[in-house]
Amino acid sequence: MIFAVVGCAYRGRDVPVAEQSVVANEFLDDVATRTFRWFWETTNPSNGLVPDRAPDPPFSSIAAIGFGLTAYGIGAERGYVTRNDAAERTLTTLRFLWGLPQGEGPTGVAGHRGFYFHFLDMERGLRFRTTELSTIDTALLMAGVLFAQAYFDEENEREAAIRAYADSLYQRVEWPWFQRGKAPLITMGWRPERGGFGEAAYEGLNEAMILYILALGSPTYPIDTDVWNAWTSTYKWGSFYGYDHVPFSPLFGHQYSHVWIDYRGIQDPYMKQRGIDYFENSRRATLSQRAYAIDNPRGFKDYGENIWGLTACDGPAGTSRVVDGDTIVFHRYWARGASLIRIDDDGTIAPTAAGGSVPFAPVEAIDALMTMKDRYGPLVYNDYGFVDAFNPTFTFSDEQLEFGTVDAAHGWFDGQQLGIDQGPILTMIENHRTGLVWDAMKRNPYVVRGLCRAGFSDGWLDGRCDE
Repeated sequence: MIFAVVGCAYRGRDVPVAEQSVVANEFLDDVATRTFRWFWETTNPSNGLVPDRAPDPPFSSIAAIGFGLTAYGIGAERGYVTRNDAAERTLTTLRFLWGLPQGEGPTGVAGHRGFYFHFLDMERGLRFRTTELSTIDTALLMAGVLFAQAYFDEENEREAAIRAYADSLYQRVEWPWFQRGKAPLITMGWRPERGGFGEAAYEGLNEAMILYILALGSPTYPIDTDVWNAWTSTYKWGSFYGYDHVPFSPLFGHQYSHVWIDYRGIQDPYMKQRGIDYFENSRRATLSQRAYAIDNPRGFKDYGENIWGLTACDGPAGTSRVVDGDTIVFHRYWARGASLIRIDDDGTIAPTAAGGSVPFAPVEAIDALMTMKDRYGPLVYNDYGFVDAFNPTFTFSDEQLEFGTVDAAHGWFDGQQLGIDQGPILTMIENHRTGLVWDAMKRNPYVVRGLCRAGFSDGWLDGRCDE
């Protein structure tokens, strides 16, 4: 497969991105092409399983598969691969997932009651070690499955099979089975050898918005409509750096559901009362994080108007070091974030935080991505786009690193890319430019049904909830 990677002509910060549309578009072309290549080239072509990370793929992530299934439609639309090749990869993935064994045993299965274990063996597709049966990761997988069903709409044998497998996979998920300890809220996980269900459930605004909507939209195993109001009743509302919104500290919680659903102009009862929609809420969360980075209360190196973005990502090391008289606890993989709820920050920036926010704040987010590439060059940007994370404050060459390297001048840079962080970069750039994923999902009756049952109305849903 041959990919045309266009070199970015961007070389300076002389004028704002808003006045550099040609250069910004060339840059976005390059980012999207490279990020798509990550999904296409690191995925196991024999079964469609997408690695959790690369270049060291220990296992497949079912959420990354959901992003991969979405990426293939983007690749076909952009001409990175042919539609036939994208459809064949998609069909391979769905057929393999459908054929994997399900059951309540701890080994020899990939899932149970339509859900899948968080991580799967890259070759056999079976549960990886003792990972949990995951509700949110299954939802992210099913979002990609339903995108494939909506996008591949041609009347031929291959695309008809895609639609059939997608329907079967989605309709098999028994969503109410996870309404346990904090019912009617949905519990996060289940492990057969650890007493079954965990105690934690999804409450407060977070990435589970897509989970609840898909569970509400199921034609076979739907949850009741009262669940949505029960969930929104756990929201908090307040101000962070001058932006009033419902908070969630890591930016992925403001991005994941928006990858597949266009919330512009549609409102549920909670947001209608607040006078905004969820898209505006994510915009405010994004800009409040940027404002936090500009203020930079702990004095982390390089933070500012164009170097910002906290979310779940890799980190340099699990250690404490003194920097300019301040003891900083550094972390490896960690859900970093900043909001009125809490601040979890060790100086580690994730490019996906800005990349996944491109539709919400395009000038600020694109400016940030371009600045990262311009300032750090190949340390942060390689053949597959942006590395997962970097930390300019961490300059300690004597620490044992899990991933990446330390540059004496610029700090720590990851050598990995993660599927769940690559996915928002590619998909949200495409949604910003063409609305491709959003428009496809607007055609999916299950997504529409889920939104209507949650009480959303107006905008592009106008009149559709009466169908």
